[in-house]
Amino acid sequence: FELKGTTNSEFHFILKARNGRTILSSETYQSIFGAQNGIESVKENANGDNPEEHFDVLKSSDGLFYFNMLANNNQVIGTSETYTTKRNCLKGIQSVITNAKLLG
Repeated sequence: FELKGTTNSEFHFILKARNGRTILSSETYQSIFGAQNGIESVKENANGDNPEEHFDVLKSSDGLFYFNMLANNNQVIGTSETYTTKRNCLKGIQSVITNAKLLG
């Protein structure tokens, strides 16, 4: 995970795969504490009994696939990059689960 500040004093995090590619980007948080809680939520949900239940696969207006990772309260924790196929999008979900578990 990389925790970053924004130009307007807010914070967000990204989760990168071992190859350095970003696989999940968070919303912005008003405090560093909020962003750190978001990271913990990703770890917690990736390490649960059914981590796949915390992902929602969507299709963008240009026909590309992406996913949102959801917390237990169904709020979006983070959003993926876009993928040309649903299969690759599902691989992206597995990469988030695998990488978050390694860091959890």
